[in-house]
Amino acid sequence: MILLLILIPFAAGLASLLIRQDLWRRRLLIAAALCHAGLVAACWIRTAQPLWSGWFQIDPTAQFFLTITDILFVAAAFYAAGYLKAEKYAMSKDFEEHQLFVNAPEAVFTACLLLFLSTMTMVITSQHFGMLWVAMEATTLVSAPLIYFHRHHRSLEAAWKYLLICSVGIAISLLGNFFLAISASGSGVGVVSLMRQDLIAHSSQLLDSWVKAAFIFFIVGYGTKMGLAPMHTWLPDAHSESPSLVSALLSGALLNCAFVGILRAFEVTSAAGLQEFARDLMILFGLVSIAFAALFIIGQADYKRMLAYSSVEHMGILALGIGLGGAAVFGSMFHAMNHSLTKAALFMVAGNILAAYKTKTANDVQGMFSAIPKSAVLWTMGILAITGFPPFGVFMSEFTILKAAIDSGRYYISAIFLLLLAVIFIGISAMAFKMAQGRPEKPLEVAPERALSVWPPALLLAGVLVLGLYVPSKLSDVMHTVAVFFGGGR
Repeated sequence: MILLLILIPFAAGLASLLIRQDLWRRRLLIAAALCHAGLVAACWIRTAQPLWSGWFQIDPTAQFFLTITDILFVAAAFYAAGYLKAEKYAMSKDFEEHQLFVNAPEAVFTACLLLFLSTMTMVITSQHFGMLWVAMEATTLVSAPLIYFHRHHRSLEAAWKYLLICSVGIAISLLGNFFLAISASGSGVGVVSLMRQDLIAHSSQLLDSWVKAAFIFFIVGYGTKMGLAPMHTWLPDAHSESPSLVSALLSGALLNCAFVGILRAFEVTSAAGLQEFARDLMILFGLVSIAFAALFIIGQADYKRMLAYSSVEHMGILALGIGLGGAAVFGSMFHAMNHSLTKAALFMVAGNILAAYKTKTANDVQGMFSAIPKSAVLWTMGILAITGFPPFGVFMSEFTILKAAIDSGRYYISAIFLLLLAVIFIGISAMAFKMAQGRPEKPLEVAPERALSVWPPALLLAGVLVLGLYVPSKLSDVMHTVAVFFGGGR
């Protein structure tokens, strides 16, 4: 089953390069996404057998993050069908970011989307640190063309920035692999493989100093891909210049893949008896990321960049939850799902706003309720959700992390966390609600809102709302199991 999860989107991606009709290529994209999602759903019923002597395995961590990835990819696939159809006929003379399809071939875009799903599946299911590293680099290579989709000089700059910075980060994490291998081979018990299970089994014999060095390089290396500050500098440009459905996948799915890489390293480091060391680093990077986001969100003029900096904030919250331990780890897992669903929906709605107003400048967008009422409702819901407003799931996960910090007596961390969340709420709401209110300054020629541009984000936000009111017991059990792996609980 794991082999099919990797090969189906890979084969579909290659096939999309050979298909000449756009309609059939879009149908293939949706079919591959649904098929992949069906296999992941089957894993909730029947345990998948490990692949290649356990190099790839669907453990609870992989099951949880694969589910998030598939939900987002299915939504993005349906959104893409409408987006690509509209984009093909967009006139470049009316809006420079919307280039004619002569310059932005749909076949390459669809192929890279499907290969992106395949490589993300490899990252999440990898149990070998070397294979995880290879798969992580592969996600960078296949997603870079997606950022350059519009063939504009700004998208070219964003793509190169993404490639260079993330590749440097991945190179740093490679050193983490080397140090982890040294910690095992220098322990006097012979060479131990970089399989996660083997390292945990021999964790008491690993050399502490090399394990510490390895974790530092992992959190800096994979933290670059995850968007942790101050290594986040690629993220605002890439998210802002990408097509909205790509931004949704980058923020909602790719950042989680890098988070999984850090979690795997955290698990080995904790098993080696260095949990407090690892937790302190996670708290540090978490608070720094939230602080950087607060600083850049205030006064931000570009609403897509605002959403990008919001992703930096929420990646910091994930790291903070792992660092605090206890119930906060459960909160971090819960937050990963809530953030992914909410942020993907917001980026899709941002694409609708961009199509209607032909600008990414927030001050030039007014009267959304008059011009695009359906998207305006979704935008308002999404902003309330992402800023932690009840009863959305984001509020519950952030509250869980905050309560865990207070219960553990870390009052100064709780105070800093609350203060930064308040600053970010003010910064985001001041921009976003102004966009929705009032009337457009000039008449807009807005086409009726397409179902495929509205229903995918609407269903994602509905999911976040439901999670704020009720968490299915099966999902709660899996999140609890994952939390236990990383030193936490309910």
